[in-house]
Amino acid sequence: MRRLVPTLPVLATLAALGPALAHAADSPVKTLAELLASSGITTSGYIAASYYTSSGGNTFHQFDTAHDAFQLDQAGLTVGYQPKQGFGAVVDMIAGSDAKIVNAAESASASSNNAFDVLQGYLQYVDGGLTLQAGKFTTLAGAEVIAPTGDTNFSRSLLFYAEPMTHTGVRATYAFSSALSVIVGLNNGWNYTNVTSGSKTVELGIALNPTSSLSLTAQSYIGNDPIDLARRTLIDTVVTYNATAALQFVASYDWGRQDASAVTAGGEWSGVAAYVNYRLSSRWRVSLRAESLDDRNGFISGTAQNLKEGTVTFGYDPTSDFELRIEGRYDTSNRPTFYYAHVDARTGRTLTQYSGHQSELALQGVYSF
Repeated sequence: MRRLVPTLPVLATLAALGPALAHAADSPVKTLAELLASSGITTSGYIAASYYTSSGGNTFHQFDTAHDAFQLDQAGLTVGYQPKQGFGAVVDMIAGSDAKIVNAAESASASSNNAFDVLQGYLQYVDGGLTLQAGKFTTLAGAEVIAPTGDTNFSRSLLFYAEPMTHTGVRATYAFSSALSVIVGLNNGWNYTNVTSGSKTVELGIALNPTSSLSLTAQSYIGNDPIDLARRTLIDTVVTYNATAALQFVASYDWGRQDASAVTAGGEWSGVAAYVNYRLSSRWRVSLRAESLDDRNGFISGTAQNLKEGTVTFGYDPTSDFELRIEGRYDTSNRPTFYYAHVDARTGRTLTQYSGHQSELALQGVYSF
């Protein structure tokens, strides 16, 4: 039998690699997250599911729009490469019932069966204090956001219902200092990802942080709506004050106007929302929200009315990556516009009832990773 004898070069190579191989054997295997982090790529995600019951059809709610329903609200995943200088990119994807609502708004459709949406997808370039973005991104308007992890309540506010959610276009942000930033953008309008109209909407914003506990943002959207074919204007402000590490106050004000055209009669609306967020303990928190929306011409809701709502949400965190939310909400109007459709057991006919108020109880779980 022939014996295999290692040659001198092979022995020398093994001797040279010996310490490295020994170190690799002693080192733990890197996880995918560690490999991505070392390359500058960040990943994050969440899953939110809920059950809610309502005395009505949750009229003028943004996402919780059914009566008694179990719901996968959102499953979200964000992948980003955002260096402090140079080019980067972000892709933010969501799936679930909320994605259907976002898709319907982006396509100007009354309904959508598409339960997947690329919520954000944009290229980015950073040069000093200047950040340029091109693609699709979430709006500057409002105190609340689409991702449930960024909100303190389960249901979205009336103001959120009356605001845009996403924009497709270009956005430039210049940070003069850590306390002052200015934003200028140009996009297709409110939510639209693809429109044939050449009209565009101008986005203007300013963010002030005079102290570590106080922040103020003001933003405006001005431009011809490609569907209503007339100018739409929104002015939005949000003030946040962190009184203590446990107590936060937030106030938001909106004023909007849609000019009349051959397509729409137009209208003007305004609203204010106030929030109090308090950390009761290391596990428990409570969030209170009260607001009023004056839809004086009925452009937002379809009927000239004054809408009000009050919401209380308790959050329980058994672990750092999971929160259980328990919420009660009560909506009122000076007009009977909250509707509830149900099937009559005797006749099989669908009946619609209208009321000047509606109430909701909800339970939601949010897991972040």
